[in-house]
Amino acid sequence: MTVLLLLLLPLALPFAAPPLARRALDRLAPATALWAVTCCAVVLACCSLTALGAFVLTGLLRLPPFAALGELVRPLRSGSDVVVVPAVAFSAGALAVCLWAVARSVVRQARAFRAATAEADRRATAGDLCVIDSPRPDAYALPGRPHRIVVTTGMLRTLGPHEREALFAHERAHNAGGHHYFLAVAELAAHCHPGLRPVAAAIRFAVERVADETAAAVVGDRRLTALAIGRAALAARPGRSSRPPFAPAATTGPVPQRVAALLAAPRVQHRAARWTAALLVACAAVSAGASAAGAIGFHHEIEVAQGEEGR
Repeated sequence: MTVLLLLLLPLALPFAAPPLARRALDRLAPATALWAVTCCAVVLACCSLTALGAFVLTGLLRLPPFAALGELVRPLRSGSDVVVVPAVAFSAGALAVCLWAVARSVVRQARAFRAATAEADRRATAGDLCVIDSPRPDAYALPGRPHRIVVTTGMLRTLGPHEREALFAHERAHNAGGHHYFLAVAELAAHCHPGLRPVAAAIRFAVERVADETAAAVVGDRRLTALAIGRAALAARPGRSSRPPFAPAATTGPVPQRVAALLAAPRVQHRAARWTAALLVACAAVSAGASAAGAIGFHHEIEVAQGEEGR
C-alpha cells in the first residue's frame, strides 16, 4: 500500500504546477522562467507516465498469464482489490489516452512541418527571410536547416520599415534560441497530464517574452518593439495558417500582457524570485523522488513474489 501511495504523488503534483508557473513568469527573468518551467513540466510529465505504467503493470501481474510470464510464485502484495482494481482500470485508460494523444500530436506536427517547409522551399529567399505572396498578414519562425523567417506580403504591407526590423528580430530570436523545442515539449507534456495544460500555455508565453526582450535589445527601442508586436497581432486574423504548432510567432500568446511588459521598466529580481525557482525545483524533485521510490518498492515486491527475497 505504501508503494501505491508513493505512486499517487506524481499524479497529484502536476495540479500544483500551474500557479507556480504563473508566479515564475511574474517574478523571474523571461529566459530563466522559460527554462525552469519547461524542465519542471518535463519531469512532472515523465513521472506521471511512470506512475501510470506502474499501476498498469500491477494489474497485469495479477492476471495468471502475466504472473506466469513474470515467474511469480507468490501473490503480488499490492494492496486490497477494492483500491487496486479501480486504480489499475483508471491508469490503463489514462495511459492509453495519453499515448494516443502524444502519437497523434507528433504525427500532426510532423505533417505541418513538412508542409510549411515544402511551401517555403518553393519561395525565393533573401538571407533567412522567405516572403510568401498572400494578403493574409502572417509571420513566424520556421526551424530547420537553414532556419527561416516566413512572412507574407500582407504582413509586410501592414508594418513600417522600423517595425518590420523589430518583427524580424523577434522571429530571429526564436530561431536562435531553439524555441520550437520548448513549444514541442510543452504540447507533448500537456497531453501527458491535464494539470500540465496551463503550464504549456505558460511556456508559450515565456517563449514570446524571451523573444520580445531579445528583439527590444537588438533594435534598441522597447516602445518600437511593443508597437510592432501589437500592430502585427491586430493585423493577423484567425483562420487557416501554414504555421506548424511548434513554430513560434510574434502574434501568438497574450499580446496585451507582452506589450505592457515591454512598455514597463525591466523588473529587478528580488528574493521572492529565488523562492519561486526553489518551489519549482522542489515540485519536480518531490515528484521524481516519489516515482523513483515507488518504482523501486514495486520492483522489490516483484522480487518477493518471484521468491528471490524473503517477505
